Amino acid sequence: MSNTGTTSKNTPRAERRRWNGTDLGLIAVLAALVAGAALVPGLALNGFGVPITFQTLAVMLTGLVLGPARGFAAVGLYTILGLAGLPIFSQGRSGLGILAGPSAGYIIAFPIAAGVVGWLATIVIRRTTKARALWFFLAATLTSIVVVHTLGILGIALNSKATVEQAFLSDLVFYPGDIIKNLLAAAIAVALHRAFPDVLVRRVRRRGVAAESA
Repeated sequence: MSNTGTTSKNTPRAERRRWNGTDLGLIAVLAALVAGAALVPGLALNGFGVPITFQTLAVMLTGLVLGPARGFAAVGLYTILGLAGLPIFSQGRSGLGILAGPSAGYIIAFPIAAGVVGWLATIVIRRTTKARALWFFLAATLTSIVVVHTLGILGIALNSKATVEQAFLSDLVFYPGDIIKNLLAAAIAVALHRAFPDVLVRRVRRRGVAAESA
């Protein structure tokens, strides 16, 4: 009985919860991917100047590939570096001043979205091996609507003095592109999981087995 607390700290499951050098490297690489996607010139079709970029593709892909914690960390790292002054937001913007602009809600939503879609991805991996691309697409689309678009609309309404209805209508321009980007993110994520199952698939399965045995 006296050794229970000691051995539980050294179980394989506990060790897998700690991030190693590979995890930190993946977080850095995916943060750089999000930054690179933001630097691709976007189209400012939104009436409030919020551009259409490849950022949401990179954000969803990050969560689908890394899972909730590391996905959140990767996109969170990108967000912190941008707010700290690196010109890695869309159109080369940076700094805390972006939180006073119409893009604020989207910027804040990105790390949260990566975490949420990563959590949904782990559920998909645990429960099915079939039609995984479809489930990943649905997870990314649901996350986009509930997290990214909702916070984006609130950010536009708060920072541009527009009504929520006006902000909602302006946000609709992003939906066609999001569908395409979510399809791409899902397809790429499935391909990466097949090529590198240790990144998330085997990790999730091991944790599922450990939870059942506990």
